[in-house]
Amino acid sequence: MQIRLAEADDIQQLIQMRWDFTIEHDESKKSTSFQEFETECRSFLERALLNQQWFIWIAEEQGKILSHIYIECIHKVPRPGRITYPFAYMTNVYTLPEYRQKGIGSKLLHVIHDWTKENKYEFVLVWPSDEAIEFYKRSGYEVLTEPLIYYPK
Repeated sequence: MQIRLAEADDIQQLIQMRWDFTIEHDESKKSTSFQEFETECRSFLERALLNQQWFIWIAEEQGKILSHIYIECIHKVPRPGRITYPFAYMTNVYTLPEYRQKGIGSKLLHVIHDWTKENKYEFVLVWPSDEAIEFYKRSGYEVLTEPLIYYPK
């Protein structure tokens, strides 16, 4: 198994995995147009792979992506008297169902932790599903209270 950053050749698999991930958690989305989703997702992924805001980490074996984690780099506003480091927003954490409970996600997370330390991220933020909380706690994540949120209408 190889763990690496995603490349353009991975886009089609990433699109399908995002679709499958969504359907797995909300079957009502099956009626959504895959073609429209594919167009939007491809555009996002092509842009994401070209800039330094998104980092898509994958675990693959023989060309097949088994698991992925998306990291968005969030830059903070500088503050006098200290060096300001970015934080990482982790999202779209997914492992193919037939590869779960085999340690792949944990290995991928370990590589990301090393990478965030090397790149001086201040912290990693994730909003996990209820089922995933224990997975993150085993890797050193702390449960915090919910942030405030505003929905513009």
